Amino acid sequence: MKSLSDVYTLYNGVTIPCIGYGTWQTPNGKIAVASVKEALKKGYRHIDTAAGYKNEESVGIAVKESGIPREELFITSKLQNDAHGYEKTVAAFEQTLKNLDLDYLDLYLIHWPNPIKFRDHWQKVNAGTWQAFEEFYKDGKIRAIGISNFLPHHIEELKKTATILPMVNQIRLCPGDTQEELVAYCRENNILVEAYSPLGTGAIFEVSELQTLADKYGKTIAQICLRWSLQKGFLPLPKSVTPARIKENTELFDFNLADEDVQLISALKGVVGYSSDPDQTTF
Repeated sequence: MKSLSDVYTLYNGVTIPCIGYGTWQTPNGKIAVASVKEALKKGYRHIDTAAGYKNEESVGIAVKESGIPREELFITSKLQNDAHGYEKTVAAFEQTLKNLDLDYLDLYLIHWPNPIKFRDHWQKVNAGTWQAFEEFYKDGKIRAIGISNFLPHHIEELKKTATILPMVNQIRLCPGDTQEELVAYCRENNILVEAYSPLGTGAIFEVSELQTLADKYGKTIAQICLRWSLQKGFLPLPKSVTPARIKENTELFDFNLADEDVQLISALKGVVGYSSDPDQTTF
């Protein structure tokens, strides 16, 4: 990847900007509106939100106030955990479009595969949800459909009834938590891997090996981690509400990590903890 405007191409031909601006934990209201507008001002064209983040309204306001034509933007949202199953998914999707004040989404994801509310019949409700997703896609209300936090056995279960396979899986991916088997599975199935929490929700800044590399390249730890993500073929979704850091997280295209440094970062284990088991979550 050579610039912020570079794209990945999903298996259905839809292109998706190579970095997305994440909005997890960004409170609805002035902070979310201002930070999304700042991200768009700094060149982001890919904004990632979710019903569960409770800031879709602010993302929609920022998009409108930015003045950027809708077709130049890539907007992702996600289905909340209490809305699995066909009918609930239909209602939740319509609410998301209303919240964002949009006519369509570029990408819609099932946020978690096995919410506690549906733990004893998650396979059935996911099948119903995916049926709704496929209908939205065929009707042109979503340009691409996918999943988040799904492991191979969740995807295999979805395949039993799906007629369109997921195009994206958004998972926690950062130095120290690389989920190699899941990444390999996704690639074997033509599923683009998006990396949320690419900076380990801040824990990455305490890793001495990464500070050494930052010094070597004259970059920040954040820039080293995001460049690593791109060179691994992931699509990172960094989040910040600080203008200087929003800008910093776009400045990744004037250097390359040497192969041995990519391998060094990839070999880090557990330095930021590990992903939650989606079959054991309590939400």
